[in-house]
Amino acid sequence: MKISTSQLSSLQPEQLAAWAKEAINRSKSGQIPAYIPLLAQADRQGFAVQIRAIDAQIMSWGSIAQTFPLMSVVKPFVLLYLLCELGEKRVFDCVGCEPSELPFNSLTQLEIDQGKPRNPMINSGAIALASLIPGQNAVARCQNLRTWLNQQANSQLFVDELMLDSVKTNPNQNNWNLALKMVESGCIQNSEIALETYNRVCCLSGTVEDLAKLGMVLVNSGEAMGENCRTVKALMATCGLYEASARFALRVGLPAKSGVSGALVSVIPGQGAIGFYSPPLDKDGNSIGGLFLLEKIAKNLRLSVFD
Repeated sequence: MKISTSQLSSLQPEQLAAWAKEAINRSKSGQIPAYIPLLAQADRQGFAVQIRAIDAQIMSWGSIAQTFPLMSVVKPFVLLYLLCELGEKRVFDCVGCEPSELPFNSLTQLEIDQGKPRNPMINSGAIALASLIPGQNAVARCQNLRTWLNQQANSQLFVDELMLDSVKTNPNQNNWNLALKMVESGCIQNSEIALETYNRVCCLSGTVEDLAKLGMVLVNSGEAMGENCRTVKALMATCGLYEASARFALRVGLPAKSGVSGALVSVIPGQGAIGFYSPPLDKDGNSIGGLFLLEKIAKNLRLSVFD
């Protein structure tokens, strides 16, 4: 059954406001990660959402001028960039496309898989993909990705250098171990440049408007990018929320990707895209407020791709 293009636009502003306030309330139980000092200072009550529909309707609520690092939300877009630049074979020779059973930063998972990352949405997969981004060094690689994304989405992504400094002050030993394991397995050549690129692209920052615009790239893909966008949306649906992905697919039925900054993007195929920002996270590392609001919108408007 084809969804009518007006469903997303049928949401009323007062309905969105009421659900957003409830989402802020629900997020009180969440945690803000402490391992990146600057991220730990985020406002727990901070909340923003923007909905963009394919009929050009836009609805926003909350602190929409607030900028934040995309963190893991950048992963589907790194994947899209590389699929477009290098092709499917090169990308999937480097990473798998199966959901993981263990947390997003699990070394055990990588060891079980003999050094080949399970999928592009977990840390090992994204570090491996960072090693494929064209460019002489991490700065050039991130710049190439940023320029491409901003052109595709008409977004204003920038590197938050203060956040990057904060990431570097407390080096992530776990990510370093993942990178070393992948060098050992021959999956990546240079652990240092791969990690430096990964950290830099995770610090690409923007607003919920930028996030929703990025999501729209996956919705409005022309023929040239269509197959690659389909691949990215499928992996978001099966792997984008880590171990919660299958439960979320059953309950909500929309491709989505979260990040430890509290960023969340969801794509409604044929309809539009939604960007969220709400820092407190659940035990799986997903934004409590963002997921709650997304579920409310999806269920009330019957947006599940399985409906």
